[in-house]
Amino acid sequence: MKSIILAAGALALTGTMSFAEAHSDTVRLGTEGAYPPYNFLNDAGEVDGFERALGDELCTRAELTCEWVTNDWDSIIPNLVSGNYDVIMAGMSITDERDEVIDFSDPYTQPDPSAFIAQTDVDLADGVIAAQSGTIQAAYVASEMPDATLLEFATPEEAVSAVRNGEADAVLADKAFLEPIAEEGELSFTGEDILIGGGIGLGIRESDGELKAKFDTAIQSMKDDGTLNTLIEEWLPGSATF
Repeated sequence: MKSIILAAGALALTGTMSFAEAHSDTVRLGTEGAYPPYNFLNDAGEVDGFERALGDELCTRAELTCEWVTNDWDSIIPNLVSGNYDVIMAGMSITDERDEVIDFSDPYTQPDPSAFIAQTDVDLADGVIAAQSGTIQAAYVASEMPDATLLEFATPEEAVSAVRNGEADAVLADKAFLEPIAEEGELSFTGEDILIGGGIGLGIRESDGELKAKFDTAIQSMKDDGTLNTLIEEWLPGSATF
């Protein structure tokens, strides 16, 4: 496997602080703010998207006061562990590797397809594939495409730009993220969709079992009354529902 790493390494995991120790009354939700339609910054500079709408509703149902903060993707888990915020809500797929470091809530999306997008038809098997560093897509290229060259980037936009400027042959990312880009016409889907990971969930410190239980209860209540499916259909059209 050939791999060229362009993103900075994550911060070291240094110490833990539980929600109860860190905050008496406010839960801080950490997101990337750069992965539409899951999360992005709107024209007012505020966190928006599927996860903003869902997170606000979950906090209401859990009777929690919440505030949103943004953090670069490559350090989002270390900064949760070190106590800079209490929850990750950033389109993070549940994987065994991540679950060794943090805990996850019940999933609030089903496993969504990942897809390749390129300028022209390419031989993906031995091509140069761009992906955001630290994602399930980058891990997939590294482990399941031994003859491909992986280019990792700090943001998904940089990965897409690498295809546009000819640095990479294709991008592998969540299909919901790539669909608006494909609609622009310059790039198009190629190859087969891939199902990776166990759905998307909230990342929570392993020491915060009580907080996890509150969010699990709120997620289940939204599944039970259909409001979670309504949000999925609104923000992630075509995605699997519960």
